[in-house]
Amino acid sequence: MPMRLDGSCQCGGVRFHVLSHTPVPYQLCTCSICRKVGGHMGAINLSADHASLQIQQGQHLLKKYHAVADRDTADQRIVSSERVFCGTCSAMLWLWDEQWPELVHPFASAIDTPLPVVEGEEVSTKGRGDGGAMVCVMADSKPDWARWPDGPKRVWPLYAEESIEEWHKKHGKYVE
Repeated sequence: MPMRLDGSCQCGGVRFHVLSHTPVPYQLCTCSICRKVGGHMGAINLSADHASLQIQQGQHLLKKYHAVADRDTADQRIVSSERVFCGTCSAMLWLWDEQWPELVHPFASAIDTPLPVVEGEEVSTKGRGDGGAMVCVMADSKPDWARWPDGPKRVWPLYAEESIEEWHKKHGKYVE
């Protein structure tokens, strides 16, 4: 059974839940969009089944934002993904993209359910390589002043080689 993730915005006006096979918050995105809409360093996005998303309260408060990629360049464009946030307190709740309509990506910061933790010690004691390392993506977008989190990490200039689902399966964290 997938893990139920209960989430809410900061003011409590929006409450939702979703089912996730991939609930480990292991990947930090530092792209300019995630940094600007998510805060200081970026966002940690989980993955869940879009069909399971249930808005328990606050549907009328939800707002959607389609971000601008490569802003202020010749390549500037509106991205296909929509970020859903509370119109009262502006808390980012989840991301949905028409390219992967079966998925929804709740922001770990919006989840109230205690999430699984992968400790750095797992790297050496479980023999699974980088199981305890934070995966940091979009490093080419990170400004020099922004500091990576402490502890073991794998840093990618763009995206990691494996998807969120592949990472969970590789490290024995996929929830059937």
